[in-house]
Amino acid sequence: MYWDVTTVKPLADYRIQVEIADGRKGIFDLKPYLDHGVFRELRDVNYFNQVSILFGAVTWPHEQDIAPETLLAEMQVIELSELSKQK
Repeated sequence: MYWDVTTVKPLADYRIQVEIADGRKGIFDLKPYLDHGVFRELRDVNYFNQVSILFGAVTWPHEQDIAPETLLAEMQVIELSELSKQK
């Protein structure tokens, strides 16, 4: 579907870089979520870096995930030229 995540990469400071099936690319900041419920486990950087994609959604091994509508609404869209600055 158009909102499926096709690529996810963990970044510093609890952010992830994502690419959506429709070609949009962006950075999603998870810091606002780290003090809430199941997302507390993501404070462990080693665990945070285990981010992956399952059925088009951003997920972690213990079933934390980001709803596609939240990801799309809150990610900061970036241009290709900005991607090199994020590394």
